[in-house]
Amino acid sequence: MERHQVAVYLLALAAGGLAGWLAPAAGPGLAPLINPVLAALLYVTFLQVPAAELGRALRDGRFLGAALAVNFVVVPIVVAAMFSFLPAGQALRLGMLLVLLAPCVDYVIVFSGLAGGSSRRLLAATPLLLLAQMVLLPVFLALFLGTGLAQVVQAGPFVEAFLVLIVIPLALAWLTQAWAARRATGRRVATAAGTAMVPLMAVTLLTVVASQIPKLHGGLGPVVAVVPFYVAFLVVMAFAGLGVARLFRLDVPAGRAIVFTGATRNSLVVLPLALSLPEGFAAAPVAVVTQTLVEVAGMVCYVRLVPRLLPAAS
Repeated sequence: MERHQVAVYLLALAAGGLAGWLAPAAGPGLAPLINPVLAALLYVTFLQVPAAELGRALRDGRFLGAALAVNFVVVPIVVAAMFSFLPAGQALRLGMLLVLLAPCVDYVIVFSGLAGGSSRRLLAATPLLLLAQMVLLPVFLALFLGTGLAQVVQAGPFVEAFLVLIVIPLALAWLTQAWAARRATGRRVATAAGTAMVPLMAVTLLTVVASQIPKLHGGLGPVVAVVPFYVAFLVVMAFAGLGVARLFRLDVPAGRAIVFTGATRNSLVVLPLALSLPEGFAAAPVAVVTQTLVEVAGMVCYVRLVPRLLPAAS
């Protein structure tokens, strides 16, 4: 499965899209499974990196500075450049801003690793990126939309995501590592969990797409309007991320990770925020869901293209 994982992910996307389209009534039942499946995926991901290495990575100030710069300086500038051209309507614009201004903290680690990026450094940066976006997202929304509209977005879903997707999986991974260091049974469990990466990623993609496709029924107008902006964002951020990596003089694995963290957005975490918005903001979740679909397809392309954009030293 690891040799053919890109094909596996494409099949998972296709199966999820078909299931969501043919059986839209199943969507609400699948939606609650997104966070548990993501948490399992992140547990397996965290398990691959020893706790001691995470500690060393946190002291890598150059990489952390690059990750913060690309996500909270470069990305807002790119979004500001697009803002005047975004489709009209506060709800649609709010949804697009929610998702574009929040860096991904989950499957970016997997896709970056597939492209030879430094998963260890991204893992170390993940809690910091989530905390930073919790603080800065309301500020960015106020700058773009005004303070009144920014206040309708609550921080509760971010706190829940931090606990469910970061704290709990990371703690369980460290406990498993400690168990594996002392017991043969623990080593077998850790090894078995490591082999689950590709299946878990496929299940995650299938679950997300199947649960969110039904939300697009009757809402194809907004989908058509926002897709070009999400595609343009992916294209621009590939080169912007490369520029940041070179500015901070990062090695190739770290540079590839910076390209990925700048391009991937936190759609799965901000979706509950969009769904909790007051009546009249129904277009916001549509904008977030559409970004999920565009980005996952884009990440499959990134896995092939980023190593060519940032080739390994010969």
